[in-house]
Formats: sequence, C-alpha cells, structure tokens
Amino acid sequence: MNTDLQDYSHKRLNILTGEWVLVSPHRAKRPWQGQNEVLSNQVRPTHDPSCYLCAGNTRINGKVNPDYKDVFVFTNDFAALQSNSKSFALDNGLLIAESETGICKVICFSPDHSKSLADMDVDAITKVVKVWQKEYQLLGANQAINNVQIFENKGAVMGCSNPHPHGQIWSQSTLPNEVEKKDNQQNAYYSKNKSSLLGDYLKQEIETKERVVFENDDFVVLIPFWAVWPFEAMIAPKKQYKDITQISEKESRAYAEAISVLTKAYDALFECSFPYSSGIHQAPTNGKDNKHWHWHMSFYPPLLRSATVKKFMVGYEMFGTPQRDITAEQAAQRLRDLV
Repeated sequence: MNTDLQDYSHKRLNILTGEWVLVSPHRAKRPWQGQNEVLSNQVRPTHDPSCYLCAGNTRINGKVNPDYKDVFVFTNDFAALQSNSKSFALDNGLLIAESETGICKVICFSPDHSKSLADMDVDAITKVVKVWQKEYQLLGANQAINNVQIFENKGAVMGCSNPHPHGQIWSQSTLPNEVEKKDNQQNAYYSKNKSSLLGDYLKQEIETKERVVFENDDFVVLIPFWAVWPFEAMIAPKKQYKDITQISEKESRAYAEAISVLTKAYDALFECSFPYSSGIHQAPTNGKDNKHWHWHMSFYPPLLRSATVKKFMVGYEMFGTPQRDITAEQAAQRLRDLV
C-alpha cells in the first residue's frame, strides 16, 4: 500500500467522470462537535395500514395495491417527469431551456414493511434484480426513452419519505449529467484502447485487493479509488456487459449475493439500518451500440463516524471540489472485516 496516500493530502481522479476528489487523511482524527442525527430504533411492523406501499392498501390517488407477494411495480403517483409534457424550447440569449419527457416508476422490493435489502435473502433480492432487468428492457424499448435510471434512497437522512423497502426508476428522453459524463469518459477510453475503461480498472483492483470488500465468480464489491462518500462502494460485473439484461441467471444471483453482502456489512458497521442512495449506471437506450459501456451499481452512504454522525457536502465541497477524510483503503478494510 502506498503510505503517502494514507498520510498526506492529495487529489484522486475519478476516471468515470473526469473529476477530482480531495483526500485529507490527516483530518480523520479531528474532534466532532457538529450535528448528530437522531437514530431511530423503532421496530416496524410487517404490514402498516397507513403505508401507501403495503399490499392491499389504498394509495393517495385512490388506487388499491394488489395483495402482492414478491415485487410490485407501479407508475409513480407523483412523477417528476411527465410522459405527455408539451414539446417546447426556449432560446433567448442566455436564457435556454428545453422540454423533457419521461416515465417514472416505483418498485416495492418486498411486501414486508419491516425489511430492507439487507434483511432479504439472496433469492428475494434476485427477484428484484429480474424486475430491474425487465423494466430496463421495457422502458428502453420506448423510442421516447433514451436513459433508464434505477435507484434507491434508503433512510430518512437520504430524504426517503417512506420506510417501506422500495426503489424508483426515472426514465427520460435525454441523458442526465452523470450518465453523460460517464458515457463520454468510457467512449474516449474505448476509442483509444479498444477495451473497457471499468473492466481494465477492475482487473487492477482485483490484483491489488486493497479496496476490494467482497468478490464471487462474477462480481466484485469495492470502494472506488476516487470515492467521495466515506463508505461509498461499487458493485460491478467482472465481464464487460453494457446493461443488466445481458447477465445470465447464474450471474443475476451472484449480483444479488453481492448486494446482500454489502448491505449487511453496512448495517453491521454502525449497528443500524444503514442509509444510502444507490443507483445503477448502464448504457443509454438511445439506439446506439454503446459497446464502450460497462454497467455498475454505486452506493453513496452519508454516515461518517457513527450511526448519528454524517458527512456534510458543504463549503469547499459546494464551491470547490468534493473532499473526504477517511481513505478508500481504510473504508474498504473496515467493511471487509465485517463480511
């Protein structure tokens, strides 16, 4: 291990976005006198009559959820994107705007209100993976949809308005900022090297093992070298696949195992239901071959020192560059010890 990276301030390059993160390992020992989050130890029931995502309950728009047993998908009642939005554009000097259309869905991972992905077994998570695959294919086949973003916000600290285990899909007509950056970076690398940017990176990580948390035959869980959030993690297939529909039945289960291992380690880290935002970045559904893409799933958890102390993105991070204290290698070791 490069000890300079553990002792001195430095910058690390995110090869997928082309952006930098400032790492300040010497600050990790500073005392904390800032805000402490309120930790809820409330035990949730398996079914909550007031929850609009539980089976058999009535949602705010009057529709009744079916008595689902596994995974349930429906169109978001409060969608951020409208499928029937008027087409328009504004080009008035430096005032520029365009209309945007899309389809937003909600995916309930389980009918059990008390669970999260960390509490579900691998078979149950595999069913979620299969629904992700189906929805990516279904939405991506729509000519009006050029990107399908699958994500989950877990925990009130991440702005999640409902504790029922669920995620979302926002699909839209254009590429969002983060996807466009990763599209450009991967395409530039593939054009020059005729190989996958992320694939070549994973080979280097698997060889050194410094930031690998867990791996099976098909997937690797690691803390990216350029991680911004304290315990940020990535799950990626070892083979280059441009989207999740290309993985086999066996690989789908291996992917579910990777999710299970990581989320369980998260919960064990600070002995709490670990909050995070996670998302799958995969090839746009824009009709191009996108052979430069290597899909991956990222987890951005905010907790820093304990279940009640989180990382704030303020000040320098907002006006300069993202910054972290604990190094990626230290974070990986702490999670690896819990696997």
